Amino acid sequence: MKANVIVHKDFALSAIDDRIYSSFLEHLGRAIYTGIYEPGHPTADADGFRGDVIDLVRAINTPYVRYPGGNFVSAYNWEDGIGPREDRPTRLDLAWKTRDNNAVGVNEFVDWCKKAGTNPMLAINLGSRGLDAARNFVEYCNHPGGSYWSDLRRKHGWADPHNVKLWCLGNEMDGPWQVGHKTADEYGRLANETAKALRLFDRSLELIVCGSSNSDMPTYPQWEATVLEHTYDSVDHISLHMYFANVEHDTLGYLAKAEKLDRYIGTIAGVIDFIKAKKRSKRNVTISFDEWNVWYHSREADKKILEGDVWPDEPHLLEDIYNFEDVLQVGGILNTFIRRADRVKIACIAQLVNVIAPIMTEKGGPAWKQTIYYPFLYASLYGRGTALNAVVDGPTYDSAFGDDIPYLDLSAVRSTAGDALTFFVVNRHLTDSLDLSASLQGFAGARVVEHIQMTHPDLRAVNTAANPDNVAPKTVSGTIVEDGTLKSKLPPLSYNVIRLAL
Repeated sequence: MKANVIVHKDFALSAIDDRIYSSFLEHLGRAIYTGIYEPGHPTADADGFRGDVIDLVRAINTPYVRYPGGNFVSAYNWEDGIGPREDRPTRLDLAWKTRDNNAVGVNEFVDWCKKAGTNPMLAINLGSRGLDAARNFVEYCNHPGGSYWSDLRRKHGWADPHNVKLWCLGNEMDGPWQVGHKTADEYGRLANETAKALRLFDRSLELIVCGSSNSDMPTYPQWEATVLEHTYDSVDHISLHMYFANVEHDTLGYLAKAEKLDRYIGTIAGVIDFIKAKKRSKRNVTISFDEWNVWYHSREADKKILEGDVWPDEPHLLEDIYNFEDVLQVGGILNTFIRRADRVKIACIAQLVNVIAPIMTEKGGPAWKQTIYYPFLYASLYGRGTALNAVVDGPTYDSAFGDDIPYLDLSAVRSTAGDALTFFVVNRHLTDSLDLSASLQGFAGARVVEHIQMTHPDLRAVNTAANPDNVAPKTVSGTIVEDGTLKSKLPPLSYNVIRLAL
């Protein structure tokens, strides 16, 4: 099996916004408690944050972390998480049927972000609350002092403003499962009025309005059109969400779902362009894909809590244990975001620790890297710069989720400094190796620096606390540049990062 690729140094798709390598933490299960925060843990610092987790987060260099939800935010009172801990109430979380003692709130989260080398992206409750709570929340976080809410923050021990720039105007408001679910017109009007109020406080804020929870919603894509009719000139981004599952136990069909993601992005890009033209607007609204990941492994176990009669603290919820097959899927998702970098400016893997996450922990024990940690790590490290238009000619297959799916899934990124070219490549074929031949046009003197590869004989292989390196990358040889052409032989069902110096 062979595939030919042409890459030209001047054929750029778009500059890649570093924020597509962002992530997400919700007050859900063990994401916060025993995830990032566990006082008494052997690695915990004076503020109770786990140092082993911070090290793993810092390594992936994730620019922003969305917080505190998610479904959780639609019934969340942000005021519950400020002030002395002993005065904070314990609340019932309707979204995930658990209790939250509010030991971590916005101030602690911002402190954690600084320790982890990232920035906060905060979500506002537009489900059970609205404009007034939203403007107070922003004032508490961002005003220097001399007003009620900013002085209250200072009284609580945070003299300097947090200067949070990214704000989500609610979460999945199209979903009937959402507390405070609204129609598109109801939500669009509320989001627009909230955005206008926040702009009166600070015009430099970046505001994200809710798009569809997924592309199978009955209101999609009319929801986006209606919401943008209300908000186009007052917001900066529209959010999309998508999760991936292989409940059919069909590997080729599963991997084809990245093409469904591409169509989802393309459709909403068209809706944005339509509303922009209709309004004769000069503004550009882009996409914030602020929830995405594989999610299906834990669903049966989760029913015991979500359908039960108890309200537990920090339960084991949504703890997907990822396998090698999921590496290939995540690699394809990230390739899609790179190829769509002209429209997708923010993306958040959901979530970061324990809850459908690349990082897992044991209470009082170790933290380790799940299988999907690695493709996210390498994309974040080497996928910054300019996305190039790589023309691919290779074999395809048909699946239940689309036809003419390429076996070779590839993205190409020229580094910001212009001194490196990186290919992220997935061979989706179940049994056949793929001979890759990539013509490097305009890249005289290119040489291979490193070929990182992930393969495994068992698609269901996982990493655990006892065996954390069962599925791990390795460096391989044999990839060369010869007469201006990159040549490599890619094993079946493999994820590859090929780095060239220019």
